[in-house]
Amino acid sequence: MKYLFIVQGEGRGHFTQALVMQERLRMRGDEIAAFLVGKSSVRELPGYFLDQATAPVIPFESPNFLPAAQNKRPGLCKSIFYNLLRLPVFISNMYFIRKQIKRYDPDIVLNFYELLTGLTYLFMPLSVPMVCIGHQYMFLHRKFRFPKKSPVELFLLRFFTRLTSMGAKCRLALSFYPMNDDEYHHIVVVPPLLRSEVTRLKPVTGDYILGYMLNSGYLSEISKWHEHNPEEKLHFFWDRKSAAEKMEISDTFSLFRINDKSFLEQMAACKAYSTTAGFESVCEALYLQKPVLMVPAHIEQECNAFDALRVGAGIVSDSFDLSALLQSIDVYKPNTLFRQWVANADALIFAELEHVYLSCKYAERKDLIWNYHIRFQ
Repeated sequence: MKYLFIVQGEGRGHFTQALVMQERLRMRGDEIAAFLVGKSSVRELPGYFLDQATAPVIPFESPNFLPAAQNKRPGLCKSIFYNLLRLPVFISNMYFIRKQIKRYDPDIVLNFYELLTGLTYLFMPLSVPMVCIGHQYMFLHRKFRFPKKSPVELFLLRFFTRLTSMGAKCRLALSFYPMNDDEYHHIVVVPPLLRSEVTRLKPVTGDYILGYMLNSGYLSEISKWHEHNPEEKLHFFWDRKSAAEKMEISDTFSLFRINDKSFLEQMAACKAYSTTAGFESVCEALYLQKPVLMVPAHIEQECNAFDALRVGAGIVSDSFDLSALLQSIDVYKPNTLFRQWVANADALIFAELEHVYLSCKYAERKDLIWNYHIRFQ
């Protein structure tokens, strides 16, 4: 089969999932025609994604959150106002997406949570079936449990998620744990997409805490903790594009510019991990059996963190309280069933993709036969 990938370009999770799917599909002999990547003007496409993509990467501007003044949590009001001003560009890019789908003529469009893709299928319906994939589609599952947060924020999260998947034949909901499918909402629950590099790693317990922060505003918070705990070794990755590959803040505190290979190697050798609760890296820590401190940066990550508590991933905090993370190490119990769940990913995902493809081909065949009878009656 031939696929066209459309990827939301915010954070590393969707990029990583797209690269994993690329690897698995190519092993099966399938083809990826191109990657369309929706990005904001304030983000650059990560080098590891551009290096590993085996098909043309075609960026386009898409709605995204803008960082707040503190460069920590996204600025909701500022983001809404900015995106409204860019509305003509976004409408133009919906036509662009439609044109690219017609140009490449894939068997399936695989959408990694990109908003304009869902809006394109809503307002400009296409015959090519779309399948959406991401942890966020668990939020539409009727049995998903939410944290006690603002009803308005939860409504907007679910509304946004639904918009990304308008017109989809199926929503593949990546999950920390097995759950029955939600047929009413076209949701199939599947395991996380972990890179083969993760599954080949042999974890050991090192002497440092590993961390990842998407927004550099958290640096002051972590630095303040380090001043009071200089004996603890800290290795933190960040996305600042102008930063050096490695910065030595002190003898025990190092900052690394995000590097896919180095990050995984250090994940396997750390004693604990601290992050802003992105689904992908929490799954990697779960697989490598590392206790996690999750510091959600927005409502989606708050839901991720709450969900991860169900499988014993670690602890949740509203700040990078690394003292609490250190205290949690002694009581941490690895989830041994998680690896078994992950091992089922290929079988469940590809069974559903084949089902969508064959169902659409069967529907096309029925339409052809029906039109034939109508024509010659």
